[in-house]
Amino acid sequence: KRVGDDVNVAGMSNDLVFVYPYGATLSVQKPSIPVLSTGFVSYPLNRPVCAFCELPSGGRLVVTGSCHLFEDHWLPKEENATLQDIVFRWLLHDKDIVLNEIDARNPDVNDYNFVPEVRSLSERPKNCVQESEEPPKDFRSLFTEDLFRFDMRLIPETLALYEQLNEKQKPLTLIEPEFERPLPLLQPAVL
Repeated sequence: KRVGDDVNVAGMSNDLVFVYPYGATLSVQKPSIPVLSTGFVSYPLNRPVCAFCELPSGGRLVVTGSCHLFEDHWLPKEENATLQDIVFRWLLHDKDIVLNEIDARNPDVNDYNFVPEVRSLSERPKNCVQESEEPPKDFRSLFTEDLFRFDMRLIPETLALYEQLNEKQKPLTLIEPEFERPLPLLQPAVL
C-alpha cells in the first residue's frame, strides 16, 4: 500500500510502503481528508484506509481502519515506523508535516463498489455448455434451487434396496461413543 502525494514531509519521499494488517477501508467525508489509500495493487483499489481531520478549534484526529497498524509486531515491517512518526508528528502540530492542498481538495480515491454475495452464489453452481442460448435479461433466473433438495423422496427406493440385497430391515441403534483418555482419572490425595 502506498501513500501518494497527500503528505509532504521535509526530507522524505512522497511514496511510503506500509503493511496494513486486518484492516478495513473507510468512507471519508469533509472536513476529513484521506491521506492513505490501498493503492492499485490491493483490493479494493484506491480506497482510503487512513484520514486526518483538523477541527476549527485546533484539535486534530487521525482515523485508521486497523488498530494493528502500529502494534509492536507490525511496526518494524516495511515503513510502518516512519508512518507512525508522521502521524504522531502531525497530531503534535509539527511544522514539517504539511498536507498537500491539491490532494486534500481532490483526493485520488475510488468510490465504494458493492460486490454480490459471492459465497452464496458459489454454493449454487449451475451446469453450462459451450454453445448456449442467449442469456436472459434477469440473470437471477439462471440460479436454480431444484438442484439442491432435502426431502424424503428417496426413502421408498432405500427400503426397496433391503429386499434386493436380501437384508433384514432393522431399526438403527445408537452406537455409544468411546472417548480416549490421555491421562488417568484424577483421585484426590489423602494424607
